[in-house]
Amino acid sequence: MANLTLIYGLRLLPEGEVVDIQDATLKLANGREAHVTMHSIEGSRTEIEKQLRRSLDAFFEFYPEI
Repeated sequence: MANLTLIYGLRLLPEGEVVDIQDATLKLANGREAHVTMHSIEGSRTEIEKQLRRSLDAFFEFYPEI
């Protein structure tokens, strides 16, 4: 399998500060666009880290061929 590119972003804000989250738009080499769904996790540092690890594991379960 070819090398891959993982697109991600992180930002910490006070709980309750975010009022809207929109998809991120990617421009591809072939001229098309793709979208990345943004997610939020709230809680303590420990809770956020635990959920982030679970989410990352679940993401790769969608792509067992990787």
